[in-house]
Amino acid sequence: MSCADNDLNPPCLEALVAGTFALMTCWAAPAGDAKLPSSRQRTLMARKIVSNLFFLKNHPHASPGLRQVMARPHERWVLLTESAGDGSVVTRASDPLAALPGGGLLH
Repeated sequence: MSCADNDLNPPCLEALVAGTFALMTCWAAPAGDAKLPSSRQRTLMARKIVSNLFFLKNHPHASPGLRQVMARPHERWVLLTESAGDGSVVTRASDPLAALPGGGLLH
């Protein structure tokens, strides 16, 4: 599947995986010279990681195995954000977006 920009198609699977892993790497070692403190950087990155993992576990072009693999870290990152007191963008399997055609991909 190509990564062409089209609002009607889900995000490119490969780009979403690569971007999520880049975010996880940055979460592990936030930029020391950033305008935001490390804790705020991590909060924002964790929220985006949860979102990306949700979309990956529901991506219409992902194999069932990849979806299962993405579901496990999604749940762990949900718990991580909740334990940090930032569950404001948590997306669970019961989320109404998951029931939409195409796995609820809206970003």
